[in-house]
Amino acid sequence: MMLQSELVEKVRAYDPSADAEALVRAYEFAMKAHREQTRASGDPYFSHPLEVAGILTNYRLDTASIITALLHDTIEDTEATSAEIAELFGDEVAQLVDGVTKLTQLELQSDRAKQAENFRKLLLAMSRDIRVLLVKLADRLHNMRTLHHVPKEERRHRIAHETMDIYAPLAERIGMHDIKDELEDRAFRELYPDARDSISRRLQFMRSEGDSVVEAVLVELRAVFAEAGIGADIAGREKSPYSIWRKMQRTQSSVEQLSDIIAFRVVVPTVSECYQALGVVHGRYQVVPGRFKDYLSTPKPNGYRSLHTSVIGLADHRIEIQIRTRDMHDVAERGVAAHWVYKETGSGPASSALREENRQYRWLQELLEILENAAAPEDFLAHTRLEMFSDQVFCFSPKGEVYSLPRGSTSIDFAYAVHTDIGDKCVGAKVNGRNMPLRTALQNGDQVEILISKNQTPSPDWEKLVVTGKAKARIRRVLREQETRQYVDLGRSIVGKAFDRLDEVLENAPLNKALREFHAGSTDDLFAMVGQGVYTGRDVARVVFPGKADGGKSAKSTNSIFSLRRKKPAPSGGGEHAVPISGLTPGIAVHMAKCCYPLPGDRIVGVMTTGKGVTIHTIDCMTLEAFADSPERWIDVSWDPDSDITGGELVSRLNVTLMNEPGSLADLATTIAGAQGNISNLKFTNRTADFFDMVVDIEVADAKHLNAIMTTLRGHKSVSTIERARS
Repeated sequence: MMLQSELVEKVRAYDPSADAEALVRAYEFAMKAHREQTRASGDPYFSHPLEVAGILTNYRLDTASIITALLHDTIEDTEATSAEIAELFGDEVAQLVDGVTKLTQLELQSDRAKQAENFRKLLLAMSRDIRVLLVKLADRLHNMRTLHHVPKEERRHRIAHETMDIYAPLAERIGMHDIKDELEDRAFRELYPDARDSISRRLQFMRSEGDSVVEAVLVELRAVFAEAGIGADIAGREKSPYSIWRKMQRTQSSVEQLSDIIAFRVVVPTVSECYQALGVVHGRYQVVPGRFKDYLSTPKPNGYRSLHTSVIGLADHRIEIQIRTRDMHDVAERGVAAHWVYKETGSGPASSALREENRQYRWLQELLEILENAAAPEDFLAHTRLEMFSDQVFCFSPKGEVYSLPRGSTSIDFAYAVHTDIGDKCVGAKVNGRNMPLRTALQNGDQVEILISKNQTPSPDWEKLVVTGKAKARIRRVLREQETRQYVDLGRSIVGKAFDRLDEVLENAPLNKALREFHAGSTDDLFAMVGQGVYTGRDVARVVFPGKADGGKSAKSTNSIFSLRRKKPAPSGGGEHAVPISGLTPGIAVHMAKCCYPLPGDRIVGVMTTGKGVTIHTIDCMTLEAFADSPERWIDVSWDPDSDITGGELVSRLNVTLMNEPGSLADLATTIAGAQGNISNLKFTNRTADFFDMVVDIEVADAKHLNAIMTTLRGHKSVSTIERARS
């Protein structure tokens, strides 16, 4: 365990003016506060905050951040208070510690709600000071490094999922790529050990075969730039197993088919030399179409700047090259932490303006808008995960302003990115000067002009057309407000008619008794509950006029009726096999097509058959061509996001070609079982001396689950081809 003198020396190595006395006091305070506590590994608990502080010294953070790392668990896990920390270490440290502290006193309905509420607090805190996020990421990184000591598998998986869904994307958003890569890899190791081992083995094999190729590329590139008179530092860096796995899933490729497993970084002195180096590469080698990206003129949301290109012919291989300056490389490697680096003179952070710049990340402001529009913590978590975990396209307004959006975004997403009011009033869009449907997916470089009308309001259909969390949250909020207003108007009408039957006038004053009885905050709340069917107009009349309604029945005698009506009705079944489909009449028979085997996550359509009910097909199923002349039989359906359907209840079919060698079939079965899939049927369709073809039916949870299994199988050398059956 690091001694206090060693910690002080590490900080003073990059900041000679650091407050050594404050660091020592924080060290001793935290060690004393945690003295009775141990971690799951059996180590003293104080080793954890000390390791977190050590991680942050590697990023050369300021003294307040290091002290915060030492104290970050004291309020949550010990008897220390925020006031005590403020008195001993100042308001700045107290606010940072409070921002990192979890909401342990929250009593919410579910672990997911608690997780979301903690994330809300973290987001609000880091919007004031980005150092809160830096400490939290270092905290999570050390927890992931010691995750194997957690005894319960369920808890390890929960922590790994939370890391993958929240903290790794946050690290990427602030450019902390090394932390992001390690968080993803450790979560990947916990959640998909077979897939990671498979890819690691293939990488090891390719590495042993390809060391000479990497060295040949480096030698050739250095010679090319030396000949052009460009001084460049060149190095190769291998992608992480998780990023390779994600790309294999996205492109349905094998490891060998990926061209950018190793990216070559070219670092030059100036921006002009970046473009000069690009010209040298493009002039010397054949460019791969569609693989050039200019992040110099259009940086990523996290500030990343570089030129990316792929060329063919370099050492007889297809190679990805990234070109940047030294400052850009520092930001690419260290992200926002690069702005906190201390100068050799010990003059402190580069400038207070950089701190202000860090607080003004546009994506952070957009997450705050999602926070404002989300109805519940779970909604907020879903929207922010969607917002963070996606590739980007860059689009321009007519004034030349650049907006970064997730891939697949539409003009409606763009409108909400410009301003919430613009999104609400959007009626059309011109993309590159042409009127285009609002559902049109935007491409890199599109210029988008939004057409608005003051009479427009968001349509319920819009929610299906947008992909950004900001747009989804705002549309849902507006629709929720519209629905509430409709319930209020309906409820007021119902109560008014109930009063009319008693020859009474509907006024606010007599309703006060009903507000207390039904725990409504206002008359609008009461009317909304009546409009929703929670209570009837007669229920309200009984409470307000107990002597006139229903022969003088008292409100007390109706309380049991009220409580029964408050209960949420049980969901209606859809036959003996519950199917997670929405958009159908309750009770109608539903069948999954045996030609395309649809799964949650696939785009689907229903086809009505007399006497049989509705059959669900994937949208690209070839069988649908037989119904092209009967559009009246087609039904617009979607997967129900609230369904409790779990793995093992839905079946998909795979066409697999295996190498005809001992153990290949065993590898297939073991891999599927290890990924929580279950083989329900297997049939050989062809066999030769080298290969055999088969059809495999697998019980899975959804399309994502199936895709994960297929990606893992592609990492096995015995698997020649694998694809979903689309008969």
